[in-house]
Amino acid sequence: MDFGFDGRTAELSEELGAFLRDRIHPAEPVHAAQVAAAGDPWCRPPVLAELTAEARRRGLWNLFLPDPRYGAGLTNLQYAPLAELTGRSPQLAPEALNCAAPDTGNMELLAEFGSEPQRDRWLRPLLTAEIRSAFCMTEPEVASSDATNVATRIVRDGDEYVINGRKWWSSGAMDPRCAVLIVMGKTDPDADRHRQQSMILVPRDTPGVTVRRGMTVFGYSDAAHGGHAEITFEDVRVPAANLIGGEGDGFAIAQARLGPGRIHHCMRLVGMAERALELLCRRVSARVAFGRPLATQGVVREWIAESRVRIEQARLLVLKTAWLMDTVGNRGAHTEIQAIKIGTPAMAEWVIDKAIQAHGAAGVSQDTPLAVLWAQARTLRLADGPDEVHRDSLARRELRRWADG
Repeated sequence: MDFGFDGRTAELSEELGAFLRDRIHPAEPVHAAQVAAAGDPWCRPPVLAELTAEARRRGLWNLFLPDPRYGAGLTNLQYAPLAELTGRSPQLAPEALNCAAPDTGNMELLAEFGSEPQRDRWLRPLLTAEIRSAFCMTEPEVASSDATNVATRIVRDGDEYVINGRKWWSSGAMDPRCAVLIVMGKTDPDADRHRQQSMILVPRDTPGVTVRRGMTVFGYSDAAHGGHAEITFEDVRVPAANLIGGEGDGFAIAQARLGPGRIHHCMRLVGMAERALELLCRRVSARVAFGRPLATQGVVREWIAESRVRIEQARLLVLKTAWLMDTVGNRGAHTEIQAIKIGTPAMAEWVIDKAIQAHGAAGVSQDTPLAVLWAQARTLRLADGPDEVHRDSLARRELRRWADG
């Protein structure tokens, strides 16, 4: 691996860093005030439209998509330091750049597996941020850490499919601009275990689709990701042409979608940890307790040193994973993708926790971004597969290396 930025990455990194300093960070309190004034935690306040317009003007748009037909054409390794920067303000920066989940994963899915009519109708307006989308996979009645458990039915009826089921934690569904849902369900319960599932596009306003409630994350709306919803599907009819790929392709498509999504989360988590460490250092340098600055306390210095070590370790593994995805493909990087999914959220959670501790009561208040950062880091130990599932799979993969020894 070459650890230096190429010319394009260096240029974009400098431009993005300036955008964060000049526009994103000053907009954070404005965003909070506008959401509070609206009285709707899932609203899209005016400041977001302003930031989005400025990001497009600066050429900071769709940076995540490697396919130059649709996005910036950056490799995973090029995108990694840019996604890390957006993690410093996860409530604003990803959406401002049109690089926010679940749209990123849904756009990648449509770009790779969608038909041309599906791309024309849904991918193109997503690329321009005219609409947003949702991903409906997790269900309350089954252990969704095993994706083969999904019970929602997708049944062929002539030229249509009929969908019945109940989803929750459907990311993106609370955004007022959400126009389409990507729904995973079973088309053939009698098929092979990994060929029972399919994915289908469901327009948000289709009769029978009901958003029951928004789901909060430790009390937060998580509106940066379009919020999360509980949704019921009751005899929902859509054209058969809305099926993505073929019947039985759903599980494989889900795995292809989740790989890049996991590394994008990890890239941003490194940036979240960097912001927390910066806030920690500023706080302890300025705060005096028992007659001396907190920065002179041995335990505080241990937190700072350990934070730097953990951040650097995580960043290097994320970069290695990005490099492998570029050079040998997602399947070849499977071990490393699982490793960063286990290690990076835990790292960020630890660093943010120490920053919270250094801030005292202010750390758990709305006066710093730390509580929101911690909630996101903790949630990502569940999202896209819980730690335990990844640990078990990674251990089995490691054991297979020595099975014949």
